Amino acid sequence: MPHVVCLRPWALLGLALICTLAALQPAAAQPLQGTRQLLLHQRDGSAVALGTVVFTPQADGRSAFALQLRREAFKDFFLSMKEFKCVESAAEVFCHVPYPYPQPGTVSATDLAWLEHALLFMFKTPSEFGAKLWNGVYFQLRATERGFEGRPQAVDLNRISAPPDKPGVPPFRPALRDDIAPGARFFNRLTIE
Repeated sequence: MPHVVCLRPWALLGLALICTLAALQPAAAQPLQGTRQLLLHQRDGSAVALGTVVFTPQADGRSAFALQLRREAFKDFFLSMKEFKCVESAAEVFCHVPYPYPQPGTVSATDLAWLEHALLFMFKTPSEFGAKLWNGVYFQLRATERGFEGRPQAVDLNRISAPPDKPGVPPFRPALRDDIAPGARFFNRLTIE
């Protein structure tokens, strides 16, 4: 005679929760290794291939990353006595602002802060002169089935004009970032695929 197992309602709820969490794991569990394409998406649906991110697994379980930008994707702008590499549109100039201090260059599936800090940008209109560092954009990354997607958040890049008080700690913690309204920026999304 076959053996029948009866589960209590709370056990069924637990089983449902385990199944739901298991379904979410593939996106977050993707190994951080290999070369991925870095794309900057525009409001009109097109995208600019900015370069690649190369992930190399480390012995401690984290992965080192190397950002390799494509020179031809950017135009040189001389703003406020400094050269910036920018992507230009009729609506907006979007400039990469490299994080200027030593950082470990590593990430994990649950800690992408240093990669996010390597992908800092600022924006200005084509008619404005000078760098507008208070118009900083920080892309908060989240895992997707294809890689990562960055949601833009506003930051004041003047905060990194001097060395950080706590070296080795990412300075743009969540309390220093504000969400940007959907569609407010012409360059409104970043993906790593």
